[in-house]
Amino acid sequence: MFSFDRVLDADFDAMADLRAEALRDGLEHLGRYDPVRVRERLRSAFVPACMRHIVAGGQRIGYLTLIPDPNAAQMRLHHLYILPGHQGKGAGAWALDWVKQQASEQARDVTLGALRGSPANRFYLRHGFRLVEEQEFDLEYRWSPVAAHTAVEASA
Repeated sequence: MFSFDRVLDADFDAMADLRAEALRDGLEHLGRYDPVRVRERLRSAFVPACMRHIVAGGQRIGYLTLIPDPNAAQMRLHHLYILPGHQGKGAGAWALDWVKQQASEQARDVTLGALRGSPANRFYLRHGFRLVEEQEFDLEYRWSPVAAHTAVEASA
């Protein structure tokens, strides 16, 4: 159903366009859409070795960026974007399950930021992330494989 494809340096422009399309509605709603800033934010965490295209039916429908912190037992999910026409069909959950599997195998927490007022906040909470910090425009989340394992044991 879904698969990953590797990211190359030459993919930057297409990925910046996908990011802009995925973010446009939410940012416009908040009066914060700036196409130049959308590209700059991607450039700041454009690390092809840590990125994956999300593919469905042979089409690239999204991507993620998961960068391990060499100085801490955590990894940062910098990007998880799905094109609007493909949202709500399981691709984001599938990709997030992969992220959590990587974190569990490496015994690392996953951190991420989401724009205040974005539907992504409900998505991350539904998938076991907990709010750890509120900033002016973003909310910071964390998922811990230890906490997830403990929660599973407690419900058993």
